[in-house]
Amino acid sequence: MNDRTFDRPVFVKTGEVRVEEIGCLADAFRFLQEWPKNRRGPIFDTALRACQRAYDGQVPMSVARDAFAGFARSAKILDDISAAMPWMTAPKTGHGGVSA
Repeated sequence: MNDRTFDRPVFVKTGEVRVEEIGCLADAFRFLQEWPKNRRGPIFDTALRACQRAYDGQVPMSVARDAFAGFARSAKILDDISAAMPWMTAPKTGHGGVSA
């Protein structure tokens, strides 16, 4: 695993039906750079600073991931992918994961 990869991705809504996976610092930095300037604020700044500090090795990657997820939650773009696609997390039964 890359040392700049999150232990689990953050999923953000980028449109009506589009969901984007943020799985590493590079993804988070790109997303934050593209975020509209008029929608930035203290929580955005905290997420960006946490990602920068994780990049510099000053804080664990989990701090950057949690800060990014907090920003996404506050911006109302955090997506609970397990709720959106329950087939991804449902227990497999029978042959090939198909219920009888």
